[in-house]
Amino acid sequence: IVAASGALLAQDLVPDLADPPAPAETSASPPAGDEADSGARELTREDVDAWLDGFMPYALGEGDNAGAVVTVVRNGQVVTERGYGYADMESRRPVDPQRTLFRPGSVSKLITWTAVMQQVEQGNIDLDADINRYLDFEIPPYEGQPVTMRQVMTHTAGFEEALKDLIGHDRDAVPPYGELLKRWIPERIFAPGTTPAYSNYATSLAGYVVERVSGVPFDDYADRFIFAPLNMRHSSMRQALPPALQPLMSTGYRQASGETVPFEIVGPAPAGSLSSTGADMSRFMMAHLNGGELDGQRILRPETARMMHTTPGPAIGPLDRMMLGFFETNINGRQVIAHLGDTEAFHTSLHLFMNENTGLYVSFNSSGEEGASNGLRIALFEQFAALYFPAPRDARRVPAETAREHAQMMAGNWLASRTAETTFLSITQLLGQTTISVGEDGELILPPGAGLTGHPAKWVEVEPFVWHDLNSDQRLAAVVENGEVKRWSMSILSAFTVFERPPAYKNSALLMPLLQLSL
Repeated sequence: IVAASGALLAQDLVPDLADPPAPAETSASPPAGDEADSGARELTREDVDAWLDGFMPYALGEGDNAGAVVTVVRNGQVVTERGYGYADMESRRPVDPQRTLFRPGSVSKLITWTAVMQQVEQGNIDLDADINRYLDFEIPPYEGQPVTMRQVMTHTAGFEEALKDLIGHDRDAVPPYGELLKRWIPERIFAPGTTPAYSNYATSLAGYVVERVSGVPFDDYADRFIFAPLNMRHSSMRQALPPALQPLMSTGYRQASGETVPFEIVGPAPAGSLSSTGADMSRFMMAHLNGGELDGQRILRPETARMMHTTPGPAIGPLDRMMLGFFETNINGRQVIAHLGDTEAFHTSLHLFMNENTGLYVSFNSSGEEGASNGLRIALFEQFAALYFPAPRDARRVPAETAREHAQMMAGNWLASRTAETTFLSITQLLGQTTISVGEDGELILPPGAGLTGHPAKWVEVEPFVWHDLNSDQRLAAVVENGEVKRWSMSILSAFTVFERPPAYKNSALLMPLLQLSL
């Protein structure tokens, strides 16, 4: 999620590393309309800080996490920027939201997608043209159909998973991302535009297109056309970091009590190479919430930003969809677009409540015990929404007998669309299938942690083939054709991953017993 670190085009592209001013003590505007009477708390710095100061220290300690940064913005102002725990356990260096750099993983993709939309805006990229128009090598067609940038941005280009050189620790051992793109092109295993299948390769390809059409190396492009206009002075897509930023980088950990993780080199760099502070990410969120403009500097026209934020890809029922780069994490009836990101050490989420003009960003510098940070970032988002943008729980229920029948139709093994098909990693299709079963009371049962919330789910069917988890705000829905469930997905995943029945020759329910017998 790695690019060659190249020299800057010119000295004026180097970010100004002077300390930015501390955020003003501001309170966001009170909610409009009937929000004030809905039980919502007023979103002020004092209230958010009090909530975070109760939530975060306990969460870090219980999850064996080293440190985290949280920022909240609203109506073009910083509500709060908070650091918790340590950027380095050995030296006890605290997390500073103004100066401590974290690695937000795939949240980096939002930088790349913004760059793509800038070039769309300038007429240099056509979202629906064959992407080979912009390349110096060829992406083979799928049954005569090319890849388009729109499909790349909605993760529907059809590529299989590619993990080789995804993350390393030796700069010299990880090839430049442009070289990686040409060295091995993943097979296209789905018809274009039909099946969400998350692809770091495709995002890296988009960054390469930006580089080709602009004539500017991608790292330089991000410095010049995104970070500089937004005054993001402590942000870089470079690997390794510029010398001035290196002392500010947080150490990464798998667990706070464990060994450190060296600075990670992401192979498909435009898909995940960003290093940034919480304060800089506040500025990025405010720019997108404000139609592409911040402090008089514009990175996108309002109509371009609106197209990016509201143009959907394929959907499963009422579940969240992929937009042009962002994906939905709608909650409590609110339109929310977002991105999550993970490296070996860092785990991040960014959510924009579009109609409320509010952004929430959190990043952890460690995975924590049993991947605790995954559940923590989801819980933080859900609790934030429950406090400041609440809504009544969905009380609808499908009749018990019908719910049992529908659950039985879902039972069995399922294969995620984000999968390797033609490499040795195809073994994961056998070992990594998701099994759905039916409980004694006819309820749907998924494997623990399948919803990324860190706790067991209790699914109830609220409308035909739409389920809600009573222990979180996650939803699950299925597509039914001719009386048979064809595919399903769940919140957080549905925008870029769906689950389909494996063919008999790949079904682990059949193959694993045969394998055990043969052994």
